[in-house]
Amino acid sequence: MSEMNQDEVQRESMDVDVLIVGGGAAGLSAALHLQNLITRHNEDVASGAKAGQPIPEQMIAVIEKASEIGAHSLSGAVLNPVALRELIPDYRDQGCPIETEVTHDAAYFLGKNFKFKLPITPPPFQNEGNLLISLSKFNRWLGQQCEAKGINIFPGFAAVEALYEGDRVVGVRTGDKGLDKHGGRKPNFEPGLLLKSKVTIFAEGTRGSLFQQVAKKLGLMDGKNPDVYELGVKEIIQCQPGTIEPGHVIHTLGYPTYKGVGGTFIYTLPNDQIILGYVGYCDTSDPLFDPHRQLQQLKTHPFIYDMIKGGKVIAYGGKTLPAGGWYSMPKLYHDGMMVIGDTASMVDVKKLKGIHLAMKAGMCAAETALEGILANDFSAKTLSSYETKVNKSYIKSDLWKTRNFHQTLSMGMYASLPLIGLQEITNGRGLFDRMKIQHKDYETTEPVLDTWGPRPWEQEENQAPKPDGVLFFDKLSSVYLTGTMHDEHSPSHLKVANTSVCRDVCYDKYQSPCNHFCPASVYEMVPDVEIPGKKRLQVNYTNCIHCKTCDLKCPFDNIDWTTPEGGGGPQYKEV
Repeated sequence: MSEMNQDEVQRESMDVDVLIVGGGAAGLSAALHLQNLITRHNEDVASGAKAGQPIPEQMIAVIEKASEIGAHSLSGAVLNPVALRELIPDYRDQGCPIETEVTHDAAYFLGKNFKFKLPITPPPFQNEGNLLISLSKFNRWLGQQCEAKGINIFPGFAAVEALYEGDRVVGVRTGDKGLDKHGGRKPNFEPGLLLKSKVTIFAEGTRGSLFQQVAKKLGLMDGKNPDVYELGVKEIIQCQPGTIEPGHVIHTLGYPTYKGVGGTFIYTLPNDQIILGYVGYCDTSDPLFDPHRQLQQLKTHPFIYDMIKGGKVIAYGGKTLPAGGWYSMPKLYHDGMMVIGDTASMVDVKKLKGIHLAMKAGMCAAETALEGILANDFSAKTLSSYETKVNKSYIKSDLWKTRNFHQTLSMGMYASLPLIGLQEITNGRGLFDRMKIQHKDYETTEPVLDTWGPRPWEQEENQAPKPDGVLFFDKLSSVYLTGTMHDEHSPSHLKVANTSVCRDVCYDKYQSPCNHFCPASVYEMVPDVEIPGKKRLQVNYTNCIHCKTCDLKCPFDNIDWTTPEGGGGPQYKEV
């Protein structure tokens, strides 16, 4: 269906009181906390402990683009339990799926064939007392807690358009289902719904595709630093029985990062499993930036290989995470809307932690929504209370300490270390405060000749280990481990504005970065049968695992990641 005939579609409309877009930790915490607050208010009114009127039953709806809650949830798996204790004090008794507590942490510098353990674990890498979890399992459990309280959760519904009355957000439209490759209607066509709400809470996760539109229309990023990102990939490795002691968290710097900024994490789980991951800054100048390749290289290091030899990779995933921090946070509210969690850039990038901040933001938004319900007013004036709550919480105190971290580290791993140390002493200030981010991620890529010379693929740094289907994988085999699924007869959700740029300029100048940074082998340059000697871009959109790197790192800003038909994407179970 083309843009021109969208208005011809007859759509059903559904009214809800509070609409939450995104069924991750942020959105589910908002829904659960709001329902608990309403119940407590009504109990207090009934008992005479509080004056006022009881709140009538509220329709709280959570829509999630994944086929089920948790299917698109991927994280580093270390949880600071502070927000969880606030939300569900008896979370252990309620069966919260905790893998283990962190009992030991360490940090290493890796050379190509050696390791050096830092004598003291730097404060950002200290995790004793935190919890190791699978975010996929954790969010499924949160969803069950919500449903037990009567909250309506609708998986498989992707929000594609915000609804407005003037500049006031009044809900969303969900995507149409049952379209063919050309946008025509198949026999199973289902038009999207118009979900009207008194207040909409955006909790889409990293680089929320709908919120990007809303922020642009409403100017919510005016005066802010550009949002910048990191890309992380990870695997779960089943090791030999009796070889792994659970509860260890290890971070490393150095190998296999050659250009730009990156690091690794190792988490040990019960049942002799290891989570192994690599994270790299997306504002690298390297056109061959490839975290999947670097993760495979990491496993060849003697320190890592000694842990995993004899094991087998059983799961894989990848996602971006917002790295800009406090100064890249959008305005958090407007008439009829609030934004929470990763969508609002609420990640402590120095510690690689954001789950507890997302949950706390959801709780702050829920408390503000309760105020709006009691006042029957969801104007920006009422919802501004949400920003006040964020500023008084550990969301600000945590992010304030790292407000200049990404800006400094982008100077280079080693050049920035003295300044990072100074920031640690000065509560995040360093030499200068409110450091600007001068670029978007796609603007930093340099030509391959300038970066790697005339024969980049002959250099050892760009060689991946030979796949064996056990410990070492090519990208396509790794994608299989994500369980990702898209209807191959539906329209591509990855929109390339000008494919001639890919053929005529990008391949020669940059060696097609999307072919490398994409962790799922979505983009591929293949021989162009119409123009001998040239290559054209082929988009294997059914491989997409929704990391959204292509939306932010194409050097020509030529790719637009849009929301696919609801239910498509990865099917994470363990990671």
